[in-house]
Amino acid sequence: MPRLKTVPQEVVQQVSEYFSILSEPMRLRLLNLLREGEKCVQELVEATETSQANVSKHLKVMLQAGILSRRTEGTSAYYKVEDELIFELCNLVCDRLATRIEQQARHFRNFSLTNK
Repeated sequence: MPRLKTVPQEVVQQVSEYFSILSEPMRLRLLNLLREGEKCVQELVEATETSQANVSKHLKVMLQAGILSRRTEGTSAYYKVEDELIFELCNLVCDRLATRIEQQARHFRNFSLTNK
């Protein structure tokens, strides 16, 4: 019987933490806004219609994970996506969800047609 290969706990932990960054809807909203390019915190606050404290909290998490980079200009902080792979990952997930939704819609259409 082949021996199962185990992954070190610290590797599993880091992968889990990376995925957890995407589990927060506000972070996904911010990433989507930053897809267009660098933005200052105030632009992100206005676009999300939430508090500066909330936006800053989520930006800090993504900055610490290496997904974003930050620069300051005067009293303003500007953020941009540093890890473009995050968009590929989001696209894969969105494509998968769209496929599932399309399959579900076909099932509903088939059910409604057979019961008429």
